[in-house]
Amino acid sequence: MKEEFLKEKLISQYGEDLCQKIFDGFKGKRYTTFRVNTLKGDVKSVLKHLKELGFQLESVSWYPVAFIALNKKEKDFYDLEEYKEGMIYLQSLSSMLPVLFLGVNQEETVLDMTAAPGSKTTQMAMEAKNLCRITACEKNTARFERLKHNIEKQGVKCCTVLKEDARNLDSFFRFDKILLDAPCSGTGTLTYKNMETSSMLTNDSIAKISETQKKLLCKALTLLNPNETMVYSTCSILEEENESVIEYALKNLDCEVVPLSLEGVPLLPTKINGTLCVLPNEFYEGFFVAKLKKKSSV
Repeated sequence: MKEEFLKEKLISQYGEDLCQKIFDGFKGKRYTTFRVNTLKGDVKSVLKHLKELGFQLESVSWYPVAFIALNKKEKDFYDLEEYKEGMIYLQSLSSMLPVLFLGVNQEETVLDMTAAPGSKTTQMAMEAKNLCRITACEKNTARFERLKHNIEKQGVKCCTVLKEDARNLDSFFRFDKILLDAPCSGTGTLTYKNMETSSMLTNDSIAKISETQKKLLCKALTLLNPNETMVYSTCSILEEENESVIEYALKNLDCEVVPLSLEGVPLLPTKINGTLCVLPNEFYEGFFVAKLKKKSSV
C-alpha cells in the first residue's frame, strides 16, 4: 500500500512522532487560502465586500495580502466578481513562500522555469508592480494554455511565456533571479483521499524525479548571473527531492545556501542549515524552500 510505503520513508527521515504529525496533517481538513492581487484590487475593498457576504477571514502574519477563509471552500469563491476579475487568487500559503524569499525587484530579469499554472509567476509580477521582466516556461500544452489564461486574468503585463522545457533554453541567456518550483512527488500536498492513487509513491518514480530536479537546478545555475540568487522549491517533504538535490548542487557547482527564516509557520527539521520545510497541517501544505547564491560562472 502507498500509505505504508510513505510511512516507512517518513519514519526513516523524521522519526515516528513527526511522521504521525505529518499524517495527522494529511487526515485533517485544510482551509481555503488566497491572496489579494494588488495589480487588480485593493485589499481593504476586497476584504470589506467578502465580509459583507459572510466570509470569515483570518489574516496571515507574514504576508499582508494573504488570508485564510475559515468558513468557506474554494467553490464558494468561483461566482465572486472579485475572483472572476482576477482580484483574488486562490493559492496555498506554502506556495506563496518561494516568491517572498526570492524577493523580485523592479527592473530585474526573472526566469520562472516550470511556471504553470501561474501562481508564482503572477505573484512575482504583483510584488514587482509589473515592473520586472519575467520569462515563464511551460512545456506541457494544456498547462501552457492555463498559464497564459492566468497571466492575462491577473493583469500581468511584464511576462513573456514560452512553451519550452527550461532545460533547453540557450545558455546565452542570463537572469538576475530564477525561481525553480520543481516538479516533484507532491508528498506535501497529499490527503487520504488521493494517497493511494498517487503514481509517484514508488522508489523508481522518486529516483527519476530527483534526477530531473538536479538537471533543472544545474541549468538554473548556468542561467543565473554571478552573485545573484535563485529559489528552489518543491511541494514534497522527502529528502531525496529536497536536501539531496541541494547537496548535489553545493558539491558540483559554485553556489552557496542563503539562510532562510520565518516565524509563524510550522516547520519540519531539515538536514541543511538555512533551508525550510513546512509541516503540513490544516493551514499549510508540506513545502520545501532553499535559496542559493551563485558565486561565479558555472
